[in-house]
Amino acid sequence: MNCNSHLFNGLPYETRLALTRRQLFARGGNVLGAVALQSLLGRGLRAETEGGKPALPHRPAKAKNVIYLHMVGGPSQIDMYDYKPKMEEMYDKDLPDSIRNGQRLTGMTSGQKRFPVAPSKWKFSPAGQCGLWMNQELLPFTAKSVDDIAFIRSMHTEAINHEPAITEMQTGSQVAGRACIGSWLSYGLGSENKDLPAFVVLVAEPSQGGAVQAISGKLWSSGFLPGEHAGVSFRSSGDPILYINNPDGVTVPTRRRQLDAINQVNEMLHRQLGDPETHTRIQQYEMAFRMQASVPELTDLGKEPAHTFELYGEEARKPGTFANAALMARRLTERGVRFVQIYLNGWDQHGNMAGKLPTQCKDIDQATHALLEDLKQRGLFEETLVVWGGEFGRTIYSQGGLTRENYGRDHHPRCFTMWLAGGGVKGGTIHGETDDFSYNIVKDPVHVRDFHATFLHLLGIEHERFTYRAQGLDFRLTGVEPARVVKSILA
Repeated sequence: MNCNSHLFNGLPYETRLALTRRQLFARGGNVLGAVALQSLLGRGLRAETEGGKPALPHRPAKAKNVIYLHMVGGPSQIDMYDYKPKMEEMYDKDLPDSIRNGQRLTGMTSGQKRFPVAPSKWKFSPAGQCGLWMNQELLPFTAKSVDDIAFIRSMHTEAINHEPAITEMQTGSQVAGRACIGSWLSYGLGSENKDLPAFVVLVAEPSQGGAVQAISGKLWSSGFLPGEHAGVSFRSSGDPILYINNPDGVTVPTRRRQLDAINQVNEMLHRQLGDPETHTRIQQYEMAFRMQASVPELTDLGKEPAHTFELYGEEARKPGTFANAALMARRLTERGVRFVQIYLNGWDQHGNMAGKLPTQCKDIDQATHALLEDLKQRGLFEETLVVWGGEFGRTIYSQGGLTRENYGRDHHPRCFTMWLAGGGVKGGTIHGETDDFSYNIVKDPVHVRDFHATFLHLLGIEHERFTYRAQGLDFRLTGVEPARVVKSILA
């Protein structure tokens, strides 16, 4: 193609070399394409979009903000929320073939000669007016909140290993590269605070060491959405966010002049190439500049009253703890951050359940109850959706050795428990039912995509209408298979 074509008028030689095929065709066809698109879609285009984004919400929303507490590794539903008293009679007996029914196993237990049933070693008792039977030994504070919570006992997924399972839970697909939930909401709903990101990620450290699952930025990636919608990860030590502070000797006015000059160059480049990521860079520079003032105030807990730490516990004063992350999540939410994601690792308990689970539960129990109470006290509970769960559950049979006092459990995707509370959720609800072995669902199954559809519904979004075109396809969080809203947990 002739590089002197009118398509390249005004572009320097280096810029011409940088053009991709897609950008080239876009420059040549933008006028005709716009005319054709308007002709085909008519008023529907204007009705569904505002400034290039969806016109959301589709209906009045029950929730405005989200705090998502993800327990990385797969918490044991059998030892926490899915009471199975008949398993006492099955102790150390083989899991019946009729229950397993040839279902897939992980490589960690597929070679076992036996699959001995391991009842929970902890005592369960009914909690709240709803009467949920749960492990109050390890979760005494959470037990106080059950009447504010909707429990889904019938969650299921096809993914049996951590990487695809957590990827599906966060993005709707087991294959990496899709946009995560927080990015979808940032893109669709934006932020209520121009000085903070719409989507913030906090990675808490378990108090007990040992093997943990790898988690990475792909879980808060914007995927095919514009890069500005990726999650911003706050660190627990040192500067909360790397590289936003000015170097020594650079004043705020100097930095402002530098950014203005850089933005002018980027705007020129955007007019020449039409690459949307150029605007992403501009917005990220501007956000970093504004966060220089907003983040120090946000992360300074010195002005929190004493009763805050009585509620959350003294661990909330220590950066990196789950309690500290929960308190930070409240502070972010009350400042208008749309989506706060907390990850807590260490829930992959293939062995030594007796030694590991109590510590994990202690990490989250008081702080989770405190978060719900704190949101209530500040008038935020009714408009904030709080989600708790992992990427799958654990098996009723023991992995490795089994005693009455200790055992391990393998991954189990066939059924597990998650819960929701706050904006638009009917508290004290128990949805779904599993068999006596907590191995198969016998009533009201909820797939990951159903969970996502329900999640979006509470935010006023119809999941089938919330799409983004990339690579010639209209992507949506819930994918192409049927998904339904779990109406029984809606207030």
